[in-house]
Amino acid sequence: MGKTSRKQVKPRKATRTARKLTKWAVGLAVFALIGYGILQMSGFPFGVDDLAIVDFTVLNASEQRTALRAANGARCSCGCAMTLAQCVATDMSCPVRDRNIDRLKTIVQEARAR
Repeated sequence: MGKTSRKQVKPRKATRTARKLTKWAVGLAVFALIGYGILQMSGFPFGVDDLAIVDFTVLNASEQRTALRAANGARCSCGCAMTLAQCVATDMSCPVRDRNIDRLKTIVQEARAR
């Protein structure tokens, strides 16, 4: 009674192997998705698409990164605690929005001049 037949052992082994393969496949898929996500991120909370009100196409890739770093690092002057980029991208009611857009245009001009 204590012995198991060969027919009972093979299905268990096959099931374990299938589970291992499934775990590996899922793990690799998750790893690939994370890698893809990292590659797709610009590294900035608010990018060129979010700040479409200002023309970033005059800048090359390096200049765009410089301008976005500055825009995402500068603060809105109304006291809302948002960054300049965040304010321009999300707050249409900011009392200094027009000045912030002008500041953003200046940042783009300065990045182009470097």
